[in-house]
Amino acid sequence: MQIQGEDHPLLIPDEELASLRSVKKLEVICEDVLPKKLSDIRRLMADLAPRWQPLSWQDFERTVLTLVYTSQMLAQMNNQHQKELWMDTLVQLVRAVQHDLRPS
Repeated sequence: MQIQGEDHPLLIPDEELASLRSVKKLEVICEDVLPKKLSDIRRLMADLAPRWQPLSWQDFERTVLTLVYTSQMLAQMNNQHQKELWMDTLVQLVRAVQHDLRPS
């Protein structure tokens, strides 16, 4: 499975995963729904920050998948400044997921 990113594609070399029918749905979500540019991911975080209620299932799913995507992009970064920007964004995504998982 391959997800086109801003500068680097994310490749998940898993034949078993690729053989599943539900992967097509995941590919559509990853290609069409997930933000891939750092600026778009930060915009997503800004949209989620002022909320008081739990995320909808779609927003939670998008946030978790964006977190996974961000962690993979961070692992590929060589430029220290870019790495710090992606790390900051990753921390914000983790906090958003933690906030959502806390009991009300």
